[in-house]
Amino acid sequence: MSRLLLAEENIQEPAQKSINSFYSDTVNEVIGAISKNRIVVVGMSVNPVVKKAKKLLDKEELDYKYLEYGSYLSGWHKRLAIKLWSGWPTYPQVFIEGKLVGGYSELKELFK
Repeated sequence: MSRLLLAEENIQEPAQKSINSFYSDTVNEVIGAISKNRIVVVGMSVNPVVKKAKKLLDKEELDYKYLEYGSYLSGWHKRLAIKLWSGWPTYPQVFIEGKLVGGYSELKELFK
């Protein structure tokens, strides 16, 4: 099942260039981490749900790569770019073997 996205043919070229370049270095950093690590957690500081996800992985003694992008007041552009890329609206974003699992709740369900 695909999520709805505005079709590229309905986006003017200048807007498409802006979309493609919006914090693309950050998105590429996440893509690179996902390609090199079995488990990747993308999060932000001060977020208690991100801490819960990391704690769960630590409890299970699983190695993971953690990428942190700012806090509630900083780094929001980078986090927005990642959300637009992944389609997942919240943090953390947990990837296992290259696939987006979801956030903490979905990760918790995996371990049941």
